[in-house]
Amino acid sequence: MKILIIEDERPINNLIRSTLTADGYSCDCAFDGKEGADLIEQRQYDLILLDLMLPEISGYDLLEYIRSLGNIRAAQIPVIIISAMGQVQDRIRGLHLGADDYLCKPFQIGELAARVEAVLRRSGHSNEKIQIGDVLISPASRQVWKAGTLVELTVKEFDLLAELARHKNVVLSREKLYETVWQEEYTGETRTLDSHIQKLRKKLGWNGQIKTVFRIGYRLEEQEQ
Repeated sequence: MKILIIEDERPINNLIRSTLTADGYSCDCAFDGKEGADLIEQRQYDLILLDLMLPEISGYDLLEYIRSLGNIRAAQIPVIIISAMGQVQDRIRGLHLGADDYLCKPFQIGELAARVEAVLRRSGHSNEKIQIGDVLISPASRQVWKAGTLVELTVKEFDLLAELARHKNVVLSREKLYETVWQEEYTGETRTLDSHIQKLRKKLGWNGQIKTVFRIGYRLEEQEQ
């Protein structure tokens, strides 16, 4: 599971990163609002930790930008504000702009970690692993094991596997899979998606479990039939 930390105070940024990394999360760090906006446009995140008093672009402005994005997945990323601006009106403004939680500085790092887990759980994410047969998937660390052996996957291969695993035994259309994983409009070209499916089948030995559903898409079956 990937978290973006947007905080200009480097000691705080580093403390949050080291704590969440130890908890199994993958973290990117930005030290001003513009850098944060650039990363949000370029990458996919499961949660954002956002300071308000940032250089270049303020946290309030950045939060408004996130919630206005045309990319639905990006616009719905959970956001936790972490700020020394602790007045009631500050917290109300942040929550009205779309923050999912608000934590005032100074804070205990353990409380922040607990809030991260709670917000991810409420948003349908968690730090829990997904087990399908002898394959174990860790969304937090973005790692996959087959019968206890680590399987090397590319970024898109992992994202595709995670999407199939979250909806196991459910038919997912090519359009949904492509737009979720590649974050681009689906134009009907299937070679990219199909080739990634073939690579997953080969790497995981899942020829019988990732089923092609004629003219629709794919279904990951929990048990090979």
